[in-house]
Amino acid sequence: MDVQDMKNLAGEFKLALDAQLAGDDRSEFKLPSREAVAVICRRYLDVLLPVFYDSVRPERDAVGSDARWYLRELETLLADQICRAVRFDLRRRGQPAPTNLEDCAGRQVDEVFSQLPELSRLLASDIEAAFHNDPAAPSREEILLSYPCIEAISVQRLAHRLYLAEVPFIPRMMTEVAHNHTGIDIHPGAAIGESLFIDHGTGVVIGETATIGSKVTFYHGVTLGAFNPLIKDETGQPRRGQANKRHPDLEDHVTVYPNATILGGETRIGHHSIIGGNVWLTHSVAPYSKVTLKEPELVILNGIAR
Repeated sequence: MDVQDMKNLAGEFKLALDAQLAGDDRSEFKLPSREAVAVICRRYLDVLLPVFYDSVRPERDAVGSDARWYLRELETLLADQICRAVRFDLRRRGQPAPTNLEDCAGRQVDEVFSQLPELSRLLASDIEAAFHNDPAAPSREEILLSYPCIEAISVQRLAHRLYLAEVPFIPRMMTEVAHNHTGIDIHPGAAIGESLFIDHGTGVVIGETATIGSKVTFYHGVTLGAFNPLIKDETGQPRRGQANKRHPDLEDHVTVYPNATILGGETRIGHHSIIGGNVWLTHSVAPYSKVTLKEPELVILNGIAR
């Protein structure tokens, strides 16, 4: 970003702040709202998980009105935030917003809503994966109510749909809401198959161009990262987004134990492989591989009281 880009961005933020302080609800200089995006994440989970949050709800007049009310609120909030994000993104690039922006945002929301049955199915597969892989889980209900991976993965799956639709800002804001709540940092660009289980979860990082197959299990502290993120384009700037494949691919039925680090866009972990704890891996391994460190030489000093 050069000096002029910085000045343009600073100017846009100032206009948005001035409008907000002036209380001008009609101003076009509205930034996407972190608070509204957090509500979108919560309402989305309320739709998928009726008992996930014990939130205060309005009066209902019929069975099922909860879901209808949350869908209406989610539709309104998401369409508004998409409009804000697109308008701001176009302005910072010196382009005018289309006159039919609200209609475009509405169609994007409709497309997302059409995928809710599939997202719900994927949620069920993630819960089942946790129950199958964690003997500490007494029931699927406990997983639903308490496991941080359920929130992180569910929000990322929705954000990924918006990312693929090229909605600016909102997908990353959504996954950062989940990151803040759970300690699990999954970029919205990552492509994730069904039945993902992240045990404990704290410190897990999954990069933008990573792909993860089905029935994969991670433990805490796992990183799917970039080995050389600073590949430059013809202008000397780092290549961004999916155009710079810099994160690894994991095939089906892979297990990665705590604090393992797997790096590089050309790194592929074959199906049914096991990556041991604390491993640093920057090259591909064949299916059914088991990658571990040599057992360290332990030094145990027994103190003797004198």
